[in-house]
Amino acid sequence: MWKRGKFALLVLLIEIAFIIVYGCVVVYDPDADASNPSHSISASLNGSNYRENMLEDYYPLFQDVSVMIFIGFGFLMTFMKKYGYSAVALNMLLACIAVQWGIIMQNVWHTHHGKLHINVFSLINAEFGSATVLISYGALLGKLSPIQLVVMCMIEITIFGCNEHLGVGIYKTADIGGSIFLHTFGAYFGLAVTFVLYRKEFCEHPKEGAVYHSDIFAMIGTIYLWLFWPSFNSALGLGDDRHRAIINTYLSLCSCVLISFATSSLVDGKNRFNMEALLNLFRLEAIIYLLYLSVKYLTPFAMIIGSLAGFISVMGYHFLTPFLAKYCRIHDTCGVNNLHGMPGIYAALVSAIVVSLASEDNYGYSLYEIFGYMSPAANSSKLAEIQSQYTEIEPGKGRTASLQAGYQLIALVTTLAVAIGGGIVTGQSKFIFYFDFFY
Repeated sequence: MWKRGKFALLVLLIEIAFIIVYGCVVVYDPDADASNPSHSISASLNGSNYRENMLEDYYPLFQDVSVMIFIGFGFLMTFMKKYGYSAVALNMLLACIAVQWGIIMQNVWHTHHGKLHINVFSLINAEFGSATVLISYGALLGKLSPIQLVVMCMIEITIFGCNEHLGVGIYKTADIGGSIFLHTFGAYFGLAVTFVLYRKEFCEHPKEGAVYHSDIFAMIGTIYLWLFWPSFNSALGLGDDRHRAIINTYLSLCSCVLISFATSSLVDGKNRFNMEALLNLFRLEAIIYLLYLSVKYLTPFAMIIGSLAGFISVMGYHFLTPFLAKYCRIHDTCGVNNLHGMPGIYAALVSAIVVSLASEDNYGYSLYEIFGYMSPAANSSKLAEIQSQYTEIEPGKGRTASLQAGYQLIALVTTLAVAIGGGIVTGQSKFIFYFDFFY
């Protein structure tokens, strides 16, 4: 009875802990607070305008991201013939735990008088964070029990929240679509765990194969992710930034599809399309975040980036994944290195190039909205000139474009180190090894 009840007890204790923490430290943000009249719909409050509430702007994007997290990621992993139910069910379980814990860990750095303020933007951020766990889960699908995955989820979100604060809060890295802090982190955290837990029998295991209907369901997940990825990449942007992100993401995704089909047929010995390779058509998630940056030339540039991403990912699936399993003790069940890891690194490198070319000639004063630390320092005449036209521009550190590009690369290196180190420690912890494996 105790052995059967361990999972239920653990999840029950975690939820009780969440309830206590939320009751003690979490409060509504002013946009959701009934005591704040400025966002009320009540006609009796003179001068109020409820349509200025951030919910009006962010809730449609929140819905799109939720579809991706709970349907897209879940059904994407149903390609394994023996783990269709597990893939969807455990995806939902992990996402719900990660979102609740992520709201705490991602906002603990921004308390107000000891309280965490929560709004719809907090929910979107938390769902972004939950994607790191689901990416790592892809590398470990079929290898860990539910209780092991729950423990890993709690550890990973804790480490992710700290790394994100380091990169965004301290380095001030631009990462609107989470290529560095989300996709790269999630991929290499999961790969580090699977490296530690490697067993020879994982490779070419009979349960790992797909059947016709499992690939159909996985393709449904892929299409959901493909359709909603412009929302994911643009959710944290505003105005023209968001507009450019949507346009360039969509065009890049279209380019990626064409090159993925072409590359898949070329590398196949019988000139066929490989279904498992094509299930990764949404691999641009880790690329397109940077496409909101440029103004003059980025639409064709986005299509080139998308084409290269498709080529890299399909080639990685055909050649690198078997190599890692055979020679590096890394068995990557869902190919997250091809979907998230390599595209994330690729995106970070390209972002550094794009950022190094950033200037007022291309962006105008909106440059300082995108890169806050490139804004002139406080009390400078340049800042006063900018604020005379754009009052929302805040003082920065006066970083040059090349210095900001350097911080993009520093954030990538730091994230890789934290993800790999955190994954190895997590995989070696007694909490993971204590329980039996699925296989």
